[in-house]
Amino acid sequence: MNKKISRIGFVASMLSVVGSLYIYFVTGNKELGIFVGLWAPTLILASKEIEEMLEE
Repeated sequence: MNKKISRIGFVASMLSVVGSLYIYFVTGNKELGIFVGLWAPTLILASKEIEEMLEE
């Protein structure tokens, strides 16, 4: 799939980082900002695993 799923996972993880920074600094909700930021590596790993499963 030409790494399309990995790219989607990468973009989603970057949105998670940007969203977490916004939540943390702008809204002041530090716990939610940290929680949202923790999704970034999960999204990258999940997208790579899904791509590997589809290639088999």
